[in-house]
Amino acid sequence: MCIIHTYSIAMNKFSLRILLAFGITALFIMGFVNQTAPTALSVIQKTQAKMSGDQTTAEINITIQRPKWTRTMSLKSWSKGTENSMTLVTAPARDKGTVFLKKGKEVWNWLPTVERTIKLPPSMMSQSWMGTDLTNDDLVRETSLEKDFTHTMLGKETVGNKECYKIKSIAKDDAAVVWGKIVTWIDVKDYVQMKTEFYDEDDELVNTFSSLNVKMMGGKMVASKMEIIPADKQSQKTIFEYISLDFTTTISDDFFTVQNMKKVK
Repeated sequence: MCIIHTYSIAMNKFSLRILLAFGITALFIMGFVNQTAPTALSVIQKTQAKMSGDQTTAEINITIQRPKWTRTMSLKSWSKGTENSMTLVTAPARDKGTVFLKKGKEVWNWLPTVERTIKLPPSMMSQSWMGTDLTNDDLVRETSLEKDFTHTMLGKETVGNKECYKIKSIAKDDAAVVWGKIVTWIDVKDYVQMKTEFYDEDDELVNTFSSLNVKMMGGKMVASKMEIIPADKQSQKTIFEYISLDFTTTISDDFFTVQNMKKVK
């Protein structure tokens, strides 16, 4: 009986050690998963930081395709963080010298043909930007996306042969934004925005944004070519292509002023 009793106690202690070891291991694994699994907000923040770092200088070509005509534009763009950006139209000749300045959620437009600076009112934010399939509100979307939307991780899906986080962003009730919902697919490795769907307040799809060419530019892996297709006009699109990207050139805060809009080249 003593041998059996001693054996039973030993087995119980052994079993307890096994259970404790299993429990500790499980807790460690759960803690590791919780620490490494990104939140929807953190993914959004990393994606924005990738293309809106401390300072960015870019040259961009835009092609506007319509069923009966095609138009091209060339731009120079400067940005600092997500609050400040300046965009200069360099071609075609009729639009050359047109400048857009963004400071926070406010946008100014310098029109050289009439030598006039206009501050865009809220009523114009939903209108087309320079005839493209973007709206004026899209110029300030990177600032408002993080603050004015609630983000939910929907899982993972493959887009363009890349595994992506799928994130749903719903506009907050008090947010003064055009889009009611945004669904984004972001590459899990390089945090490149591979696809984005924009929905209105009635949950109707308006635009689809897709990345066409991901490559190294300015020392970062980025989408160098993108297209936007309206949901109700599948025969038209707007294509953006980065010609150059520079994340190292220093840009002064004084650069982003209304007074400087007339001087940029």
